[in-house]
Amino acid sequence: MALSFRFWRLNLLPKPSLSHLQTTLKALKPLKQKLSPICSLPMSSSSLNPLNSHLSISKNPTFSEPHNPTACPQDDLVVLGIETSCDDTAAAVVRGNGEILSQVVSSQADLLAQYGGVAPKMAEEAHLQVIDQVVQEALDKAKLTERNLSAIAVTIGPGLGLCLRVGVRKARKIAGSFNLPIIGVHHMEAHALVARLNERELQFPFMALLISGGHNLLILARDLGQYIQLGTTIDDAIGEAYDKTAKWLGLDLRRSGGPAIEELAREGDAKSIKFSIPMKQHKDCNFSYAGLKTQVRLAIESENINATIPISSASSEDRRTRADIAASFQRVAVLHLEERCERAIEWALKIEPSVKYLVVSGGVASNQYVRAQLDQVVQRNSLRLVCPPPSLCTDNGVMVAWTGIENFRIGRFDPPPPSDEPEDIVVCLKTIFTYDCFFTGPFLRRIPLHCSWSRIHINIHLNTLTTINMSSISVILSILQLYSC
Repeated sequence: MALSFRFWRLNLLPKPSLSHLQTTLKALKPLKQKLSPICSLPMSSSSLNPLNSHLSISKNPTFSEPHNPTACPQDDLVVLGIETSCDDTAAAVVRGNGEILSQVVSSQADLLAQYGGVAPKMAEEAHLQVIDQVVQEALDKAKLTERNLSAIAVTIGPGLGLCLRVGVRKARKIAGSFNLPIIGVHHMEAHALVARLNERELQFPFMALLISGGHNLLILARDLGQYIQLGTTIDDAIGEAYDKTAKWLGLDLRRSGGPAIEELAREGDAKSIKFSIPMKQHKDCNFSYAGLKTQVRLAIESENINATIPISSASSEDRRTRADIAASFQRVAVLHLEERCERAIEWALKIEPSVKYLVVSGGVASNQYVRAQLDQVVQRNSLRLVCPPPSLCTDNGVMVAWTGIENFRIGRFDPPPPSDEPEDIVVCLKTIFTYDCFFTGPFLRRIPLHCSWSRIHINIHLNTLTTINMSSISVILSILQLYSC
C-alpha cells in the first residue's frame, strides 16, 4: 500500500472554544479538496526490499509568495541560526557563501553532572536564562543587528519539547519584530548538511551516518529534502550507550560521556573483555545498543566498581579495570557501526553508483577513534570520509543557519510571523493521536503525529520534517482527523 500525506498552509486562527472546535471539525471536512497543497511526502514502492523504502519531499512545492526573493544575491544572504533541541543553547550567524560570522554555544555541563544526564525541565529553565544573551552575543560578534539579517533559521525537531519551544519562541519573536522570513530546520538534516559548508566538493548524492546521544541514522541523501533511510536504531543510540557507560564507570560527565570514555579507553586493553557485537544475525543496517549496555553494566557489577567513587580518586588497579571496560566497550560499539556501514555502502551503491562520500556527523562523530575506524571502512570501498570539524559535530547554531540557507535558496521558508503574536497563540499538543500504518518498505511502524509551537511535526521513517503554520487547535485536530490512516 502506498500512502501520500498532503498538508496545507492555513491562516492563524484565534484559540477556539470547545463548541467552536466541534463545529470546525464538521465544517472543514467538505473543504478537503479545496485546499492547495504545499508539500507531499509520497511513499511509493511495490517491494518489501529495504533498499526501496524511501521518503521524498516535493522539489517544487507551492509555497506562499516568497518574502523579498530578490532582496540580495545568494552569497549575500545572512542567516541567524538558533539551536535549543537538547542541552546546548546555541546561535550563529552565517553568510550565504559559507562564511561563519559568529558562533556561540552555552553548555549545561554542570546540570549534566548534577543530574547524570539531561533533565528536560531543568534544561528548559537553563535555556530561558541564557537564550537572549546567546543570540545577542552571536549578533555582536558578527558586528550586525537584526536589521542586517536576511532570515532566521531555528531547530523545530526532533528534540526535547520544552527545550525546542525556547528557541522557536525566540526565533518567532525576532522574525516578527523585524519582518524576517523564518525557516524551520530538522535537527538531523542539519547535522548531515553542515558537511557541505566545509566540503564544497560534497554534492548530492552522498551517504551520511548521523550518530549522537539520541540518534543512529544511515541515509542516502539524493537531493535536498530527498533521503533514503538505510538503517536506524531499534532501541538506544550509540551516544546514549557512551553516556550510560561513563556514568556507571564514575567518569566526569561535564564533558559528556563520549569524550570521557574515549580518553579513558586509551589506557585500557580493548580485547580484555569479550563483549558480543550487537545484531550479528540481522543482515540489515539497523543498530541496537541496549544489549551492549546490559553487557557493560553486568561487567561493571562483576568487578564491584563503585560509581560513586570518581575515576580521579580510584586506585591504580580500579582505574585499570575501568579503562579495560571502557576500551572493550568502545571497540565493540564502533565495530557495530563499521559492520552496518559496510552493508549500507553496498546497498547505497546499488541505488546510486555515483556516490563518492560518506558523511559522518553528530556529537559522536567528534570521537577520533570512531573517525579512524570508519575511515578504514570507506577506504576499503573506494569512498571518501567527510567529517565536519568537532565544533560543528556537536549541536551548534552554524549547522542550523547553513541548513536554513540551503532551504531558503529554493524557497522553503515561512513568511514573517505577526509582530504582535501573543504568547497564548502557541499551542502544544503532545501525541494526541497515534496511528499504526504500513508503508511500503520493511517497517510496520507506529507513526506519532504531534503538534507544538504553531507547527505540526510529522515523523515518518527518516523523521524528515514537514511543517505548516498553524496555531488553532480546531484546525490541528481537523487535519489529523481528515488524514488519519
